[in-house]
Amino acid sequence: MKRIYSKIGLIAAALSLHTGGALAEEFLVGAEIPLTGAMARVGAGMHEGISVAVEVFNKTNGKHTVKVITADDESAPAKAIAAVEKLAGQGVVAITGGYGSNNISPASDAANKLGLPYITSGGVDDNLTARGYKTFFRINNTAGYQKAVVGLLDEMKVKSVSVIFSTKEATADLAKDVQKELAAKGAAVGMHAFDPAITDFKPILNKVRLQDKPEAILMVGYENDYVGILRAAKVLKPDVKAVIGVWSLATPKMAADFPDLMPSVYGTALLPFPAEFRTEDGKLFAATYKRLFNKEPDYLGQFGYVQSMILFEAIARAADKGTLKKGGVAEELAKTDRDTLIGRVRFNDKGDNINFVHRMGQHQDGKIAIVWPSDAATGKMNFPGVPW
Repeated sequence: MKRIYSKIGLIAAALSLHTGGALAEEFLVGAEIPLTGAMARVGAGMHEGISVAVEVFNKTNGKHTVKVITADDESAPAKAIAAVEKLAGQGVVAITGGYGSNNISPASDAANKLGLPYITSGGVDDNLTARGYKTFFRINNTAGYQKAVVGLLDEMKVKSVSVIFSTKEATADLAKDVQKELAAKGAAVGMHAFDPAITDFKPILNKVRLQDKPEAILMVGYENDYVGILRAAKVLKPDVKAVIGVWSLATPKMAADFPDLMPSVYGTALLPFPAEFRTEDGKLFAATYKRLFNKEPDYLGQFGYVQSMILFEAIARAADKGTLKKGGVAEELAKTDRDTLIGRVRFNDKGDNINFVHRMGQHQDGKIAIVWPSDAATGKMNFPGVPW
């Protein structure tokens, strides 16, 4: 009998040493992501970052582990709701992912009703954080993109810009905010809205070329929109000095898939390509990314990684405090305040990261150089410069 008790004691001691006094737990986390449909390319990038976060967290936390269950929202609002409800039925404790404000809005509505924390980097519509949800968090926002675009245009010293923008809420809001700021600085701004279903951008580019005659074109849309606009521009060849876009443009995937359209085009990018990291966290992220996917990480993967690591850490803290089933994950997310690969992340009472500022990259010879701000630049602007 003494031997039995002795063995039990040794096992208990070993478990205590291994887990810091508490049994290790594995938590299910949902990833609602567009893996098919119009947003599939960006969804794949985010998913890669989430996968890297799982790998890094499980190897470094020391106590808890996470398992991610992925649901494809097919780039459609109704499917995004269904994906969240499906994940909830599978027992997830929180959700990471989402891309496109029009998909994230209904998905996070559904998550909030189910009491599930939802964190994203894929939606910048200000209405997302105006709802007052205590379960919704995002690590980027319109203000951070606006600062980057306007900062780049200021550095170029251009006096006229044509803004070609999708009528979707997030894109229209950003376009109008940029227009107001540029107009206040004395720039002439032509505004050209387009329906998301448009496929022929030549009529808009003709107006830009013949009426606006701007020094720069700013595209505020998504991947398919950029491709359509740039193809029309290559045909009509407007006399401009720069073509600029925002999210999902300055990525190695776009450079590889559309090599004739991307040269000298600008877009938001936190990372150059090939990527360069100086922090230990960054080096671990890059090494894990390369090992898992045999390629250089891009900023979409970086976003997916940061949002997911923040979520996993909040889950672990809530578990340690015994508040996991009492709203503890959302409470711990709200307390987040730490340096990350995208800078310091700290949420306000609406779940918005108050420190977010993007950077601007430029496609140069199949690579992406960070060209704004100057203190983060990895190369010089090719200005003036366009793909035609």
